[in-house]
Amino acid sequence: TIIGLAAMRGVEVIERGFMLEELMQAEEIFLTGTAAEVTAVGQIGEHGFKVGNVTRQLRDDYELLVKGNHQIEEAAE
Repeated sequence: TIIGLAAMRGVEVIERGFMLEELMQAEEIFLTGTAAEVTAVGQIGEHGFKVGNVTRQLRDDYELLVKGNHQIEEAAE
């Protein structure tokens, strides 16, 4: 579901394994799951991450979708 919402917003999704060093270079990180839905990651060890626009938008889109409102507005070009 999140991959589909990301594609709708023009966010490139690449599914692959990654090294911890790559993760630490990210600007924002979120986790998804049935109970977690879309949850921002604020910190891993000493590394802090912001709750960014992508995380916020996908969280909002997901909430609209699961609450039965299928009219998610397309991202402005």
